[in-house]
Amino acid sequence: MKQTDLNLDLTNQRTRKRALLDEMERVVPWNEFVALIEPHAPTKATGRRPFPIEAMLRIHFLQQWFGLSDVAMEETLYDVPLYREFAELGGMSRLPDRVSILRFRHLLEQHRLAEQFLVTVNAQFSAKGYMLKEGTAVDATLIAAPSSTKNKGGERDPEMHQTKMGNEWHFGMKCHIGVDADSGLVHTVVGTAANVNDVTQAHALVHGDEREVFGDAGYQGVQKREEMQDVKVNWHIAMRPGKCRALNKDTPLGQLPDERERLKARIRAKVEHPFRVIKRQFGHLKVRYRGLAKNMQQLQTLFALSNLWMVRRRILQEFVV
Repeated sequence: MKQTDLNLDLTNQRTRKRALLDEMERVVPWNEFVALIEPHAPTKATGRRPFPIEAMLRIHFLQQWFGLSDVAMEETLYDVPLYREFAELGGMSRLPDRVSILRFRHLLEQHRLAEQFLVTVNAQFSAKGYMLKEGTAVDATLIAAPSSTKNKGGERDPEMHQTKMGNEWHFGMKCHIGVDADSGLVHTVVGTAANVNDVTQAHALVHGDEREVFGDAGYQGVQKREEMQDVKVNWHIAMRPGKCRALNKDTPLGQLPDERERLKARIRAKVEHPFRVIKRQFGHLKVRYRGLAKNMQQLQTLFALSNLWMVRRRILQEFVV
């Protein structure tokens, strides 16, 4: 029996990608971001008419959300109507190629605009009361880098390093973040080589207005470090498991140290949420570029977008009201 074709309208099918883009369309402060870029955009045309800044910014964010390289992004714009629709490229006689996408990213990197994206997002959240800034949780995560030497220089990235975690060696960089202890939103991002100890970056992860700071056992001894003497906060650092077990045996009330550690861990766990978003939701498991500077600009953008993603439902509820 011959199968007949069905006339299906797939343009408005509610897929997970469409749902994500519909939500981010409404929560990203496009006008504020474009205003940050406009003073640095080229004013003289060197050939063909340049693409609108907002269209290029939307393409740049598509790369972050779906882990696309410049080449993959160019090809996907031709293949996926949903992406062209989101980038507002309908009706144009041509689409941005990999060179245009690369140049726009270099423009953002040159003027360090990714940092301003994060500052802009957090300023709006603070004004709306989403970030209380009374406490900070700090932590770090490893991001892998290619360890192969099969490249033009015949060497690994000199700004990356290897470190041992458990019984395994890892090569790459380390991303340190400070998050608001109440909301879990990222306010500070620092990037180092993978072998840099977490405690050495603690002073750079506090914004100065908080009263309490929470960290895991990797931050033991932070209060005694020279660079922390002018930072007036109360540190709540996780106790090492062996010491906690010993105290439990000697405590008349029993299990009191364990309960205290559980309370601290409950607050400290919020720092893991942004890491989950950029690694699992956005798929950023490996560095994309050589050197810390370029990768740091991408991480600043990713965490600005992760902050928006984490509070998107709260923002959308305000639109409904």
